[in-house]
Amino acid sequence: MPRDAVAKPKDAADSPYYSPAVRAGGFVYVSGQGPWDSALGRFAGDTIEEQTEITLRNLRAVLEQAGATMDDVVKIQAHLKNIDDFERFSQTYMKHFKAPRPARTTVGSDVGEILVEIDAVAYIGPSSA
Repeated sequence: MPRDAVAKPKDAADSPYYSPAVRAGGFVYVSGQGPWDSALGRFAGDTIEEQTEITLRNLRAVLEQAGATMDDVVKIQAHLKNIDDFERFSQTYMKHFKAPRPARTTVGSDVGEILVEIDAVAYIGPSSA
């Protein structure tokens, strides 16, 4: 099955280690997104709610670059620096996804200096290429 890297959105952080997303068949696999604020040139947000908002904005930008929307997301994996933030994270997260929401795994992880990182899988149907 052919797979194509998705170009990074203009506001996304750049990395030589991975593609922002890869399209394979009818799926888009989005690499972990964090609360990167390109206007500031650094991670932003002091609370889990603020960082979740920024992270989901970045996720949306990568999905759009790949021709997908938040409504196309079928699976989310979320990494929280502090699993005790689960409820506060979830309340912010729920504002971005309509029912039925994507399947989701949420775990406590050492995500360095940030509070949250989210990756996703979206289904957009077979490629016409």
